[in-house]
Amino acid sequence: MPETVTAPAPVPTTDPRVVRAIDLAWREAELLDRKDYETWIGLYTDDGSYVIPIDPDTDDFAGTLNMVYDDARMRRMRVTRMTEGYAIAAVDAARTVRTVSRFVPESVTDDEVVLRSAQVLIAYKRGRHDIWAADLVHHIRLSPSGDRIVLKVVRLVDSEDAVPAAGFLL
Repeated sequence: MPETVTAPAPVPTTDPRVVRAIDLAWREAELLDRKDYETWIGLYTDDGSYVIPIDPDTDDFAGTLNMVYDDARMRRMRVTRMTEGYAIAAVDAARTVRTVSRFVPESVTDDEVVLRSAQVLIAYKRGRHDIWAADLVHHIRLSPSGDRIVLKVVRLVDSEDAVPAAGFLL
């Protein structure tokens, strides 16, 4: 007779640690829609990463090609390019509204929450609306001094197809 293995009960989204992680994911989305990139940078830990992989199944971001693979230095450079001087990404940037939902806690400890979610982003530019859909994973470090993002992975549903230049952060 096969052995029955019982999976651990999922952590509810009402768990206070998960609520904190969801609040941070929503705050990040709101900052990005407002193009408040300076505040957005502060949501990340110094060792944090922001990744948009091409391969929808990879977890080896350092060993595969990515659309974005930013550490703190690259996030700073990206924000500078989008906010200072004459850069087409800043001058002709789309207006965005995003919805982040379908939160699923993947793992929860007193120090970190790994949270999966879905994002639908509508971008409006030059009389045209574009839809960007993605699965997100946030690794969020919990701290009494403020919760921060350690890793954000944006897995676009069309990542293996030609993706247009965005002019905004996902």
